[in-house]
Amino acid sequence: MKQQIFSNWNFMRVIRLVLGLAIFVQAILSRDTMFGLVGLLISGMAIFNIGCCGTGGCYTQPKKNLTSETNKEIIYEEVG
Repeated sequence: MKQQIFSNWNFMRVIRLVLGLAIFVQAILSRDTMFGLVGLLISGMAIFNIGCCGTGGCYTQPKKNLTSETNKEIIYEEVG
């Protein structure tokens, strides 16, 4: 868990953290509970590096090697 929090920081993760903290501070100043929960949610997503799909939930399979199908000879038929 410690490694997940302290590693793999990129620009978008920092932006999410700053945005979440700004929302949370604004919620404290305006005494808005729901706004504060949204700020905590966004900050937590940035700290733990999770998103709507979870960690690696949006992973897609790598493309299979289709060399046998791509090198097939194409037969054209003339329409006249």
